[in-house]
Amino acid sequence: MRALRRHGSAEPTESEAQPSRKRKYNAPIQDAVTALWEASDRVCGKRLVVMIPTLLPALERHGRLKLDAADRERVLSIGAATIDRLLGPTKLAAAGGRRRRVGFYSAIRREVPIRTFNDWKDPPPGFCEIDMVAHGGTSVAGSFIQTLTMVDVATGWTECLPLVTRDGGLVVEAINRAQSLFPWLLRGADFDNDSSFMNDVVVPWCRAQRIEVTRSRAYKKNDQAFVEQKNGAVVRRLVGYGRFEGVETAQVMARLYAAARLYVNFFQPSFKLKEKRREGAKVIKRYHDPATPFERARHACGACIGRSIRWRCWPRCAPLRPSSASPSAAVLARCRRDCLCRRRGRMRRSLRRGSATLSRWASRAARTGGRNGTMSGGSVRRRCLTRTSPRSRAGSLRSRS
Repeated sequence: MRALRRHGSAEPTESEAQPSRKRKYNAPIQDAVTALWEASDRVCGKRLVVMIPTLLPALERHGRLKLDAADRERVLSIGAATIDRLLGPTKLAAAGGRRRRVGFYSAIRREVPIRTFNDWKDPPPGFCEIDMVAHGGTSVAGSFIQTLTMVDVATGWTECLPLVTRDGGLVVEAINRAQSLFPWLLRGADFDNDSSFMNDVVVPWCRAQRIEVTRSRAYKKNDQAFVEQKNGAVVRRLVGYGRFEGVETAQVMARLYAAARLYVNFFQPSFKLKEKRREGAKVIKRYHDPATPFERARHACGACIGRSIRWRCWPRCAPLRPSSASPSAAVLARCRRDCLCRRRGRMRRSLRRGSATLSRWASRAARTGGRNGTMSGGSVRRRCLTRTSPRSRAGSLRSRS
């Protein structure tokens, strides 16, 4: 049927065919717009439109542009959208041929509403601020452990869970695990703009669990003031700023956080902001009396919610003593020692290799009188810090034995 319909249709006549549209802005006008754009320090089209009546006579006066009357009138009447369209190839060449692409996760990020620090008011337990702490040391290259920190805004209850790497699936598993650790159901999750949170795994899962999803503003750390404070007071205080990587280290860090969470949530009191006002150039802050997250959960909630929370929390709190739950106990020290042993072992091996290299260089310099044993400090450091392969280390160990 399509072939018959195509065969039977008459071809349009010359009068019915659309005439080709003549270009209004030719090559001289495009060159003039490019010269104006360069003279304006490459501003956008909307700003360049306002500058053209001032720049065009100046460039003509100094011999940079020579336009006839018609082209000059077109340049003066050009619009911002036309300027951006004419400058498209020029901007692409100036950027090195790479066009900036909008990320896939930016669409998901735009769907999530923003919540600032002042928007919290007085929420019930269950609304958490969530953030990640990177344990990359002085370098962010490669894969290293991340700590997922969850802080309840109403009570200050804190849960920390280590992740082997930044991944949306691992974030979902950690939040699901933290749900069993909190004495109440999660009602809301406030993330930052990290792609490990703003993706097509975490956000749909939270909405399927009926968890309200919000996010902070970009580059505004104070929007997540509760979790940022716990990142330093709990996570960095426990594990420091070193680099940690590997599944075994993550398991040891999980034991470390499990030993510290009881002391932090049941025995460690903290302040909570009550009000803040400004008098001239002075900011006056008032705080509630220091209380533990467990005490806030018992006293700050309603009667029905308070009984359920008390029923879930009290079996955990009753057999505890501050000395047994304190992070300074022996189990905490052992966890810290296990976390740092691998990194210290690598440092000892490198120092041992460095001292052996220096002793060989000194003995060779003594034999040759310094003629053939010269070695710069940079080469010594490079040899000291060079990592040998496991095969060569195994061979050296066999030769020593």
